[in-house]
Amino acid sequence: MKRVFVKEEWCLGCHLCEYNCAYANSGLSSMVKALQGKPIFPRIHVNGNDSVTFAVSCRHCTDPLCVKSCISGALHRENGVVCIDKNKCVGCLTCMLVCPYGALVQDETGTVTKCELCTKNSCGTPACVAGCPNNAIVFEERCEE
Repeated sequence: MKRVFVKEEWCLGCHLCEYNCAYANSGLSSMVKALQGKPIFPRIHVNGNDSVTFAVSCRHCTDPLCVKSCISGALHRENGVVCIDKNKCVGCLTCMLVCPYGALVQDETGTVTKCELCTKNSCGTPACVAGCPNNAIVFEERCEE
């Protein structure tokens, strides 16, 4: 299955992946209307320090702890992609606590959100990959974890 991977040595720490992600998941047709003057809630996050930066997003694990720990059944797998049913999420944040990668975050409503590889809003390539100016984020097939 194709997944998002980050080449840390190429990451500039520019945060454009975060903005492209927030815009792609906003449901609005204008980036300005989606992002200007508002807090953003991307499903990918840039971490690091002055010497190394990298983007963190869901790894879509083959045996995901977040899905196992979800008390409401909101997290599930669809065709290998770990997805969330926002209507079922009760905001207990257990999935955030068990994720070894720190890939789940709260959104503006207090429920959990995460990368779903832009399967619900894009045609083909995830927005973070398409918007990375240095090609530090790739969408490719690699050996299973």
